[in-house]
Amino acid sequence: MKQKETLDYFLKVVWQNVSNTYNQIAAGFGITQAIGYVLINIEADGTAVSALAALLGVKATSLSRMLNNMEESGLIYRATSTGDKRSVKVFLTPFGIEKRKLARNVVISFNEYLNKHLNVKEKDQLISTLEKVNQLTLAYTPIKNHDEQKNK
Repeated sequence: MKQKETLDYFLKVVWQNVSNTYNQIAAGFGITQAIGYVLINIEADGTAVSALAALLGVKATSLSRMLNNMEESGLIYRATSTGDKRSVKVFLTPFGIEKRKLARNVVISFNEYLNKHLNVKEKDQLISTLEKVNQLTLAYTPIKNHDEQKNK
């Protein structure tokens, strides 16, 4: 099977192009696509670090460096959760709220652009197909020795 015949090739290429587009726009605002995504997903009453890690698909420890940078830049601050002293919540600073608005507007604008160029049926089919690919990916169990199975 050639690379360009695989679904994962197209998923990767499309996401890289979307991510690169967002990064180019975000750079004009002094942030990255990943930082913009974090800013958009921080709730007014704070968001647990573990919840942010889950949204990004990383471990909380991996998120720590980005949060440190965001804190140093004055975008966020962290506080221990009042209900659970072991849990840390992330909050937006006024500067973070300003950058969040910019990031949110970029996402809205890009999605309006896509909606203008995809009809409702195309968009619904794409979302449905991507949801199915995601479910299949989560359910996939690799065969231990693919060559052995092919030869049976």
